[in-house]
Amino acid sequence: MELQAGTFDPNDPGWQGLTLTPAAAKHICALVEKQPELLGVRLGIKQTGCAGFGYVLDTVSDPVADDLLFEFDGARLYVPLQAMPFIDGTEVDYVREGLNQIFKFNNPKAQHECGCGESFGV
Repeated sequence: MELQAGTFDPNDPGWQGLTLTPAAAKHICALVEKQPELLGVRLGIKQTGCAGFGYVLDTVSDPVADDLLFEFDGARLYVPLQAMPFIDGTEVDYVREGLNQIFKFNNPKAQHECGCGESFGV
């Protein structure tokens, strides 16, 4: 499945948007506090992995024109419009797994994920 720009209309009343848990919002705010030139984090996707798509997180200092902005508890999450058909409704969390702390994605559109959890299919 190829990413298609313009396949998601943010004005459609059926869309859910994205949410951040308090832990994810707190972590993003801490990143921005340490690097004042940052505005927030961008969550996108790319075609990769054994399941089809992978999540991509980047810091944002300059938003892109087609980014949608979601704000929670002072944290800003930017999402490219073309990613929304694949991640609409996703909850972004920040969790501890053993010694690691990572972002986790609860994506209701993911029909399957690879064993490592880094890629998903829709």
